[in-house]
Amino acid sequence: MTGRDDADDAVPPTPPITRTPESGEGGEGGLFDAGGKVDREAIYRQHETRSDDDTPVRVRLELTRDLQKRLDRYLVDRIPFMSRTALQRLIDEDAVTVNGRRPKASTRLRLGDVVEAVLPPPPSNEIPPEDIPLEVLFEDDDLIVLNKQPDIIAHPARAMKSGTIVNALSWRFRHQTSGGLSTVGEEFARPGIVHRLDRFTSGAMVAAKTDTAHWRLGHQFQDRTVDKRYLAIVHGVVRRDQDLIDLPLGRHPRIFDRYAVRHDEAGKEARTIYRVRERYDGFTLLELQLLTGRTHQIRIHLSEIGHPIVGDDYYGGRKLPRRAVVPKRAEADGRSSDAPLMARQALHAARLEFDHPIAGDRRVFEAPLWTDVRGFLDALRAHRDPSPVESAETIVDIDQASGGG
Repeated sequence: MTGRDDADDAVPPTPPITRTPESGEGGEGGLFDAGGKVDREAIYRQHETRSDDDTPVRVRLELTRDLQKRLDRYLVDRIPFMSRTALQRLIDEDAVTVNGRRPKASTRLRLGDVVEAVLPPPPSNEIPPEDIPLEVLFEDDDLIVLNKQPDIIAHPARAMKSGTIVNALSWRFRHQTSGGLSTVGEEFARPGIVHRLDRFTSGAMVAAKTDTAHWRLGHQFQDRTVDKRYLAIVHGVVRRDQDLIDLPLGRHPRIFDRYAVRHDEAGKEARTIYRVRERYDGFTLLELQLLTGRTHQIRIHLSEIGHPIVGDDYYGGRKLPRRAVVPKRAEADGRSSDAPLMARQALHAARLEFDHPIAGDRRVFEAPLWTDVRGFLDALRAHRDPSPVESAETIVDIDQASGGG
């Protein structure tokens, strides 16, 4: 129930469902062990390999015997790595249905009943705190919103156990503010992480401090009621003022850790709206609105229309030295023309809008551009003949004060 650097459309895709009968044999899809119980490591792999973070991992359990057992006790038997309290919380947060209806923990199960449950990675290990600076846009007892810096990942992974947003948040809550990250996802080193941004993407990112806030925010991402807007500087002059890119995406058939347009059964619907904010000689500033939430969606879609993001060498972009934009004669401060102007992908999550999970009111958070993207934008405006485009549908303030970096 998380998201990366993309949002979604109004109709959620069918989530992965694995089913097992009550008789005890393993289920389809690989989420169950030989005894018919949900396998912890299989859930981890499912969460890590999804191409859409906003699609939950579900299991489907069908009773072939009349157990006359309470729902919460049944789930304890079937999902042994989660406590009864944690499973009751899933039920309270509408993450469990019986025959398609919202049940109570005390609901008695009978022959033929079908139980479906959304499974986050369950709680366990503490994350070591690390004193890593964070730019905080907002914080209260329930959540924290950051202007994420580039070159940092959201949570520890197999290849990187420290130096992440989660490590930094753990230190902040212990030494600077109060509270902690939600326990949802703690088992696999991602407590509190409701959605993610790519390592080199900067901008607005929300994390949950309580389990209730986490589940309610997760529902909003899943139901696609969160509005996420991005800014990107791309190679080339984009001719149309706005357009919808509608190309299905899936894992790259040959290159590990990359994604691609897929017109086969592996492709999932992916839709991006771009709107031109400014044109320059050789470059364009775009505001992007995501209608689906696939991994690397913005980056692949823009590359596919012939306008890769500057600095995104995964998908056809180029890292730029200063001389690529700034004439040598214009360097008044003696900086080298070979110094990097844009050394990472020029992509920034500029705006995040959602309902506060506890207060209920609509909140808008805007993340100022980090100084590298701001410096690139200023250089384009100074040396590449800027041409602004007016549109009533663009809402990001591109001229607010810069963020950190």
